[in-house]
Amino acid sequence: MISKLRRLRTALLMAAMIWGTQGFANPQSPAGEMMATDGDAGVHGGRLVVAQRAEPKTLNPVVAVDAPSREIIRLMTADLIHINRHSHKTEPALAKSWNVSKDGRRYTLHLRRGLRFSDGRPMNAEDVVFSFQVYLDEQVHSPQRDLLLVDGKPITVTKIDSYTVEFGMAQPYAAAERLFDSVAVLPRHLMEGSYKEGKLAQEWGLTADPALIAGMGPYRIRKYIPGDRIILERNPHYWKIDRKGNVLPYLDEVVFLAAGSEDAQVIRFQAGETDLVSRISADNYAALAKEQQKRGFQLYDLGPGLEYNFLFFNLNDLDRKELPQIARKQAWFKKQAFRQAVSVAIDRDGIVRLCYQGRATPLWGHVTPGNKLWLNTTLPQPSRSLLNARKLLATAGFSWKSDGTLVDQDGAAVDFTIATSAGNAARAQMATIIQADLKELGIMVHLASLEFRSLLDRVLKTYDYEACILGLGSGDADPNPEMNVLLSSGGSHLWHPAQKEPSTPWEAEIDRLMAQQVSTVTYPERKRLYDRVQQLMAEELPLIYLASPDILVGAKARLGNFKPAILDHYALWNIEELFWRPAQPGATR
Repeated sequence: MISKLRRLRTALLMAAMIWGTQGFANPQSPAGEMMATDGDAGVHGGRLVVAQRAEPKTLNPVVAVDAPSREIIRLMTADLIHINRHSHKTEPALAKSWNVSKDGRRYTLHLRRGLRFSDGRPMNAEDVVFSFQVYLDEQVHSPQRDLLLVDGKPITVTKIDSYTVEFGMAQPYAAAERLFDSVAVLPRHLMEGSYKEGKLAQEWGLTADPALIAGMGPYRIRKYIPGDRIILERNPHYWKIDRKGNVLPYLDEVVFLAAGSEDAQVIRFQAGETDLVSRISADNYAALAKEQQKRGFQLYDLGPGLEYNFLFFNLNDLDRKELPQIARKQAWFKKQAFRQAVSVAIDRDGIVRLCYQGRATPLWGHVTPGNKLWLNTTLPQPSRSLLNARKLLATAGFSWKSDGTLVDQDGAAVDFTIATSAGNAARAQMATIIQADLKELGIMVHLASLEFRSLLDRVLKTYDYEACILGLGSGDADPNPEMNVLLSSGGSHLWHPAQKEPSTPWEAEIDRLMAQQVSTVTYPERKRLYDRVQQLMAEELPLIYLASPDILVGAKARLGNFKPAILDHYALWNIEELFWRPAQPGATR
């Protein structure tokens, strides 16, 4: 009889829990130290439908690297300190406050009390320590690990009490607060077992039981339909409220459809099947612009983001026996005046006009105008000038034959091949424009379109290329994510990656400046150091900067609190605040 009563009590308790998590029309505020947002107060209810270009590969934040997976995971998880995508500044998240030691090497974070994971289990310092143990474990191979190294050494994590955690660093680190962004706090009670067994990477696949997946984000997984969609539902234990004290998020569900391509994304948005679209091309933006009013959506051109596209030459130390033709041409590529001449001969305005229909910005440095905090506004922006290009080439020992062909000091005609990714139409078009621009200097340019992985192998491994057009971007406006590109030892130091020692004095100076700014804690001094880095890159031109495309997004006009930003994720960064305004009579959603 007692066992029957216990079973009945358990069944009633489970029913109450299920009813409580599904009663979305009037959600109750969870207990704990809540964080208030400053967006417009909205109304609860409804769903948001978004199409992705590809189906996600995992829901595991420890191993996810593909964009579709990370887009969904961001809605299911939360970090300790967050970078506001609108202001670019750090703000409290799961950590309500923090202190920094006088030497700048220890950060003490104070967690919000009484918070729960989406499965209802409490979150505390044990989960934080476990999470960073996982991310820092070399055997796990988490992509976050590199971000958690300071001066090449892993940060240390110590539990002070149940709601206080101390992080130690090998040296003062200017952007330490930003390290915590997008490093999801993991549920120790669900993941510790598989971690100890060495099976963590296999956890939280798309077909995993939703009851065994939990996070601190505004949503949790409800259902996965292979090849079709993933449905997320409200996290009933979410820890944010609006300015009126109403629990967030507002939307009951977020549905991610597998579209397959950008064009398919746009078609579904145009047809009203989805509610927003992000990072679209200028061509698709133009097609959608014709139907904004008719179909009840609004487009946004946010201006340049943080992406920069560039041309670069092969400046690696090559074996002349293995790659004799490329090694011979490096005598041209390694001349600063040659790179400067190529740069000043390129019609950047033409690239913006023809490749992006005017929705881009010409560049002369790697920091785009979208990054207002760190842009060096004193960098020169020379207009296209074939006359100046010819002068530079002449000073470097080049001359012209009677038919206009440019030749070097040995009389060899100057020609090279630009490699581009077959999947990027804009960069292929840039290469065509540069080909025509340099033909006016007597330089013969050939074009090669390669599969993206093959292109990267040539650039980073075999060095079997002459010139290449690529693009880079960052998820943060701070200079430190650029370390891997700017340091001579960096793996993404594209023109000559992973040098044991800097091969030129100016690269050595950049190494010194970047190391110095990392340990400098005041913004004005860091800005001064980084301005000099930008100046050196613009003068030496290991990368010849071309253009930064605008961030182009769209959403249905009724979507409240929609504030797209130039930092990833551009459209869903404040998903917990999004809501549907009441429809006008006769209007469709």
